[in-house]
Amino acid sequence: MKNSFALVTGTTSGLGYAAAGLLAAKGYKQVIVTGRRLGAVQQTAAQLAPETKKKVFTPLELELDSPSSVESALAELVKRGQPIDFLLLNAGMVPGKKRVITEAGFEASQAPLIGHHQLTVGLLRANLLSPHARIVIAGAEPARGGVPMFKYTDLPAFAAKNHRGDRAAAVEALLRNGPNVKYVPNNAYADAKLIVAWWAAALARRLPSGMAVYAVSPGAATDTKVVRNAGPALRYLMIPIVNLIPGMNQTPETAARRYLQASEFGTDVSGKFFASAKGKFTGPMQVQLQPHLHDRASQEATWQAVVKVSGADLSSAPSLSAAS
Repeated sequence: MKNSFALVTGTTSGLGYAAAGLLAAKGYKQVIVTGRRLGAVQQTAAQLAPETKKKVFTPLELELDSPSSVESALAELVKRGQPIDFLLLNAGMVPGKKRVITEAGFEASQAPLIGHHQLTVGLLRANLLSPHARIVIAGAEPARGGVPMFKYTDLPAFAAKNHRGDRAAAVEALLRNGPNVKYVPNNAYADAKLIVAWWAAALARRLPSGMAVYAVSPGAATDTKVVRNAGPALRYLMIPIVNLIPGMNQTPETAARRYLQASEFGTDVSGKFFASAKGKFTGPMQVQLQPHLHDRASQEATWQAVVKVSGADLSSAPSLSAAS
């Protein structure tokens, strides 16, 4: 990348922290590290500098659950005026046994997408993504299906049964864990990451020529805080079993390298979802070809729902291409 400016969300621990360090090692001139609280992200920047021997880290407070925090972060980025080459939307949450609804009314594992959407749209509208920018948003293996203990919602059937076939209304119900949605933590997480994959596909059709977006599962990396709220079955049964099987778990650094690998992909695979091979949770990643991931009606319904609940749309930005 010519300028090599990156922004990473969720950098105070885990994959985001590892990714920020890897970007510095790769030669990025500036890595904006973000987190919920300014003090914590300042500490992150202070720790990364001696670890990487690079003074390229700039802290920025960004609470994705708070629209006002996202707007404040965007205002600060506009003030700085430096276009971003690589936008890594890493922050996420594995839901816990008890349902948590954010102040904005979203189920906790769904909420990061709303903040990421608001951030991405804001950067695009302010022309703060470089002409050949790459956007990577964290996906997860359950979105592809066939992962034990996880099951995503059949959106067409759910929409037909509860929303007169209106898939956008059905996606909004899942985002809010609203009426007719039974809260099952692992299933909520699978739904959240499937919606992320659909959102990336819809965004790809709206990006200017030269830019690209990918949903990327980093694969299994249980040594992170992302599973701190996970239910007992996942924390005390599945994860310990996975850790005993060679090749079924990896370090945060190894997982984060998938993000950097995707940052160099071309526009020909923009909008695709990358994850492990069938039956795997680590190793080489590949484009996922399962039909439900490529359902354009569900992709567009996701975009409509996210635009509605976030209030952030690209339609009035004349420099951006219209959806095809």
